[in-house]
Amino acid sequence: MTIASLRRSPQYLSKVTVGIRREDPSRIWERRCPITPGEVAQLVQHLNVNVLIQDCDRRVFPVDQFIKAGAKVHPTLEPAHIVVGIKETPLHELVTSPVTAPSLDSGHCVPRTHLMFSHTTKAQPYNMELLSRFLGSHQNPALPRLIDYELLVGEDGKRTVGFGWFAGVAGALESLSALAHAHLELGVTSPFLHTPRPHTHPSIPSLRSALRTIGQNIVENGTPKALGPFVIGLTGSGKVSQGCLSILEELPIVNVAVKDLPGLVSNPDTDLHKIYLVHALPQDYLTRADGGQYSRDDYYKNPAMYHSDFDTKVAPYLTLFLNGVGWLPSFPRLMTNEQLATALTRAAEVGRARFGTIGDISCDVEGGLEFLPRASTLSNPFFKHRPSSLPSHLPSVTIMSVDILPSSLPLDASQHFCGVLMPYLRALINEYRGLPGSSEHLEALNVATVARNGELQGKHRWLAAPVERCRATRTSEITSKAGVAETSLRKKRVLMLGSGMVAGPTVQEICKQSDVEIIVASNVRSETEALTHKYSNATAVCLDVHDVGEMSRLIQEADVVISLLPVPFHPGVAELCIQHRKHLVTASYISPAMRALHERAQSADVLLLNEIGLDPGIDHCSALSLLAQLKRDNKRVVSFTSFCGGLPAPDCADVPLGYRFSWSPRGVLNAALNGARFKLSGKVVEISGENLLREYFPHVPISNVLKFEGLANRDSLPYAETYGLENAQTVLRGTLRYPGFADLMHAFKVIGLLDTGPYIQPRDWRDLARMSLEKRIGEQIGSDRLSFMSALSAVMTMNNAATIDRAGIVLNALDWLGIGPQNVSRPGATLPAIPLKPQAPIELFTSVLAHKLRYNPGERDMVVLSHEVVARPSIPSMNSTTEVYTSRLVVYGNSEASAMARCVGLPVAFAALEVLNGGIHMRGVHGPTDKTLYSAVLDGLEGAGLGMEESVVNGQGMNKMLTAGLQRSREAR
Repeated sequence: MTIASLRRSPQYLSKVTVGIRREDPSRIWERRCPITPGEVAQLVQHLNVNVLIQDCDRRVFPVDQFIKAGAKVHPTLEPAHIVVGIKETPLHELVTSPVTAPSLDSGHCVPRTHLMFSHTTKAQPYNMELLSRFLGSHQNPALPRLIDYELLVGEDGKRTVGFGWFAGVAGALESLSALAHAHLELGVTSPFLHTPRPHTHPSIPSLRSALRTIGQNIVENGTPKALGPFVIGLTGSGKVSQGCLSILEELPIVNVAVKDLPGLVSNPDTDLHKIYLVHALPQDYLTRADGGQYSRDDYYKNPAMYHSDFDTKVAPYLTLFLNGVGWLPSFPRLMTNEQLATALTRAAEVGRARFGTIGDISCDVEGGLEFLPRASTLSNPFFKHRPSSLPSHLPSVTIMSVDILPSSLPLDASQHFCGVLMPYLRALINEYRGLPGSSEHLEALNVATVARNGELQGKHRWLAAPVERCRATRTSEITSKAGVAETSLRKKRVLMLGSGMVAGPTVQEICKQSDVEIIVASNVRSETEALTHKYSNATAVCLDVHDVGEMSRLIQEADVVISLLPVPFHPGVAELCIQHRKHLVTASYISPAMRALHERAQSADVLLLNEIGLDPGIDHCSALSLLAQLKRDNKRVVSFTSFCGGLPAPDCADVPLGYRFSWSPRGVLNAALNGARFKLSGKVVEISGENLLREYFPHVPISNVLKFEGLANRDSLPYAETYGLENAQTVLRGTLRYPGFADLMHAFKVIGLLDTGPYIQPRDWRDLARMSLEKRIGEQIGSDRLSFMSALSAVMTMNNAATIDRAGIVLNALDWLGIGPQNVSRPGATLPAIPLKPQAPIELFTSVLAHKLRYNPGERDMVVLSHEVVARPSIPSMNSTTEVYTSRLVVYGNSEASAMARCVGLPVAFAALEVLNGGIHMRGVHGPTDKTLYSAVLDGLEGAGLGMEESVVNGQGMNKMLTAGLQRSREAR
């Protein structure tokens, strides 16, 4: 035997120590164990591993079995190199110090490794302190490694270590038990009244036997006629749903398709001696917003393009619903609160006791099922609930939402878990010994590592911001406990001026910080109170923005000021911020008046941060991040094109202009009057405000499904310097709209509806278009429809705004808006009262659009942001290729906030918090060009489910198409 082979034999292998934790004593139902006594014997006897175990009388395997297998009881596991548990370690038991290396000639220390379901990777607030224990202020090789089981995946990307199948088994049984109780409340005895709860049987075979008996009873005696056909609905295709299907096999199951549900439930001859199971897959209930069919690949690339019809296609027909599908913030919910009301309304029409009981096995609180308010416990596995938005005539629903379902099957679950964990554990043991291990398992362990050497790893680096906020809060609490008077620990204060459409997400995000308070000041008391009443650290203040004295006082008492006021007010607010040496954050463009304050702000050590909303804002942050990465990769940018738009979701866009307003209509109309300048294919292009709506891009190819046109957005050339693109052939920033917007808005402009003077005073809204056109052409027009049509056609032809057919389209749009001459009243929102004093046509038109094109309940908006960067290697070679990099964001509004509100309000909040915490050192007037700032904003957005999606392909980009399209629109003038 060689020396090398001798050293690889068990008796010569260095002693690695594995520690088996006891679970948190407060988790009274947690009896699982990650390693079985049988595998402990293998580790000790065949791999020469020391195994330590903490004593625990609740564990499914008695400690004596581990001792017999060769383990030793240890109170703290401090000598262990590798510590394994199930759930997260209690903070007071977490050992983070290094441990003596296991080598035979050991004399140095190495960091230990902790394996657990840490519940940190989604920035769960309750576990940020746990994560902070693994992190230092700089790289620290002594700090331990954190590996999260949830992140261990195979080559197919699917999770390999977990309890999903057992959650499905236990969840199905607990839900059937909850269902039987709900039926008792209706006065009906269900055969499932005798369903065994998982923890009452020693093993799954025993549970199967009990459920099989219930199934036989159904075959013989049927289900209650009063309840109609018994239909179980199931979602998901992973381990959870497989577990459900497995245990339900013990019942007399008949599988049915979604399309067959209405006939099945309504047929009086349906056999009641069967249980009907509909396994609803995504293609059964997900549809594209444009009406297209579900495609798995497309869904995962463009989740925001889809919405769920589960509330109408499946839910109303179910007796019991088992939800086994997970959810992420960027994906559509399976059912919203509004959809629950729809489902219950239809269920009442279908029959008794439909959709009354839900087993949410996935247990994503306020997630896929928005109305799930909390997790339940094994001690109290189900509860009745009704969201506040649910109409009073609709019933509550019974919900089972236990979040530790596998704990009720501790023996079977532990044996399975140990089996799938051991290959990874053996690879870790070999890594500590310096021996080669399975590359597949070592790579998977690296991917599953959240923190190592005191630093967050890979995609988890965005967690730095929530960890720091946790540390700041913790420091404040410790200081308070040390005896410092409460008054001396004044919370950091944010003053927010304005309470409009985008304010909600800003307030919500800032109020997550317990050491921060926000004052919301506005002249609309109802808005400020609605924004603040839910939060203990938010206060509403009534403020007239013209009351400079009161505004000055509020600014003086703040640490950071956010202004969501109209743009003209920003310079005045900035002046007061300079006077009181307070930082200011706004989402608006840097105006000349604001830029003039740069040197004064610098002298006062004040930051006036602008352009930190969506556009401008997220577009800057994401562009700067992408361009910085290309520079690090030694790429030379040839072309930079960025388009952004806030639009109605495709299913809500069948209105004039293809547009609805989630912010000020006046802002949209003003934007249509601005000139633009940009660089395209090496040429500088200037478009006057007069021609902006006629010289546009008819097709912007950023989507394979949705069609967009584009308008140049102000002056793009200064961004060449900001972004370091002085030598690029194209620098273009544009606004996205649905096709037809520019032509119709131009027609409204030709009519005079966008004019800022002279003032007019119509007696009826149907006079608005006629009177605006009269002012434009300097002639009176008959009040009849034919006279208006003739004048409209003439002025449109004169302005190259097209033909009689186009004039007819414009007149139809005016009629829809309620301002066409002799218009027959159409269904829709009632127009406001006519103003008592004369106003400019644009002001009157703004009022009309605000009413007719607002978002109604149930309608949602959409934000699309897309950068295209064409780049080549900085040093050309024969093999140099041109690459097209895209960075894209698609966001849909939901029941909580519009997409526009989130995309403007959240960057403002993240930036304000970063400034508030002292992380930004630049002073003067700036946009979000500081790397620390834009990185913090992007990290925050990623955590909120608003992360940019990036891709790269070989090609030339969209320059030629944009150039040709612009040329065509110019020729059509």
